[in-house]
Amino acid sequence: MVFFSMENLDNIFYFLNKVFPDKSVPLTILDIGSKDCLEAIEFSKHFTNSKVYSFEPNPDAIKIARKNSKEYKNHTLIEKAVSDKNGYIKFYPINPELTETTHKDGNIGASSMFKQVNDSLPFDQVMASQDIQGSISWSRALQKAGVLTVDEQAQLESALSELKAKADAGELDFNASSEEDIHSFVEAALIEKLGDIGRKLHTGRSRNDQVATDFRLWVREHIASLRADVLGVIKSLLNAASRHQEAIIPGYTHLQRAQPIHFAHWCLAYVEMLKRDLSRLDDLKVRMNQCPLGSGALAGTTFPVDRHAIAEELGFDSPCLNSLDAVSDRDFVLELLFVASTSMMHLSRLAEDMIFYNSGEAGFLQLGDSVTSGSSLMPQKKNPDALELMRGKCGRVFGSLQALLVTMKGLPLAYNKDMQEDKEGAIDTVNQWHICLCIASEVLDSLQLNEERCRVAATQGFSNATELADYLVGKGVPFRTGHDIAGRVVLQAIDKGCAIEDLPLSDMQAICDKIEDDVYPVLQLEYGVNQRNILGGTSKETVTKALYQELEDLDKQG
Repeated sequence: MVFFSMENLDNIFYFLNKVFPDKSVPLTILDIGSKDCLEAIEFSKHFTNSKVYSFEPNPDAIKIARKNSKEYKNHTLIEKAVSDKNGYIKFYPINPELTETTHKDGNIGASSMFKQVNDSLPFDQVMASQDIQGSISWSRALQKAGVLTVDEQAQLESALSELKAKADAGELDFNASSEEDIHSFVEAALIEKLGDIGRKLHTGRSRNDQVATDFRLWVREHIASLRADVLGVIKSLLNAASRHQEAIIPGYTHLQRAQPIHFAHWCLAYVEMLKRDLSRLDDLKVRMNQCPLGSGALAGTTFPVDRHAIAEELGFDSPCLNSLDAVSDRDFVLELLFVASTSMMHLSRLAEDMIFYNSGEAGFLQLGDSVTSGSSLMPQKKNPDALELMRGKCGRVFGSLQALLVTMKGLPLAYNKDMQEDKEGAIDTVNQWHICLCIASEVLDSLQLNEERCRVAATQGFSNATELADYLVGKGVPFRTGHDIAGRVVLQAIDKGCAIEDLPLSDMQAICDKIEDDVYPVLQLEYGVNQRNILGGTSKETVTKALYQELEDLDKQG
């Protein structure tokens, strides 16, 4: 029988013990391309009455293999390559100068450049707690399946719990490790502490279902914290609205003054956007809350683990129903990136509004010193840097979404190494989104509205022209006709250099004789605003009612 080097020898031993229960029966075991002979040595220890032959042509690996295997009498190292043809071939060994040689077992590793592009530990270390949590559940499942004894499982769980405590406290030294990823890091720590018992944990499990589980746990955990961040911005918007309930500002279309609105109405518009962001986060949690663990590399596992129990223990609603999909799916990451992109777009629009309101041309509000900076040249300036950075980080988050879409669109099932690119962008996105949500709250909490300046601006630009047209409709004039009349009145006001409400009645009656003295109250700022008392409108009554309802709902969410 011929066995190549494999990630998990426990699986092999499990099946061999089923086929050859009598270990006294001698076997011939061939390890082709043995490298450091560590796998072959495990066979030598497990099948003591058998002959194990290792084949390795690399002269640098042979040195290590000789050292590792010299004490095992049933093992023979053959310093040749194996081929389907007789004769000699040119062999190109690994250049030791380009090779990492820092593994504790002395094994020659990958080239330093390959490790740089391949190793994910520098960024997937953030999932240490999730990986350990999943491993604890897996150890319990293996014990129930009869793979681990009660004592072995207890030792594994104790060591894993100790490791998780260090991970949660930030005490794990990832920089000192030569391991490829967080999964091998955790496994190496277990093996160092428990020896062969640590090697048993990966039985029936693949890094494919492991990473899919870890990442779902990580995303789910961050959904909760991001939700709190979004609620924080909603709270700040409602507080700003409460501080300035009476304030009226110009409403804009095409960045032109259109109709006056309450400042609180503006705040509540962004509250509605952020509430939808919350809803999208909640939807994401529902869709992604299935557990991949137990799916193996792609086809499931032969060990009778209870996947429903694993899912329940890890807080999932159910196991993933298809092993192929479970290890291949990154929809949940794409959806996270989409939700983040949409929310960042909302924050960017909020930032844009406040940058304009804070400008010298508008002068509607002033931002606190804690969220602004001065100019290196011009001492009078107070720059809205926090808002500009929040606006700018949108592109960064959008880029991560686009990058993963492009990465995933051409991948065949199941797992491909390309999918490792799902993490850095997602981790960075969550971090940037969190920062922007927090800074948005700080900016909103710091702002002071210049209510008088806002009021003056709201009265300018002939924003009450619509009220004049509506007034004429009340006099029986068709709206389109009233619209034209109001436009002519505006031109008259421009010609005289005054507001509509300051025009003499005779001037307006010269344009339309249906205009009477009762037009002047209609043209006042508060009248036009407060007449819009329909659901969703900007009247004081409607806005106050909506504001108090949102404050009540916020209290219910804790």
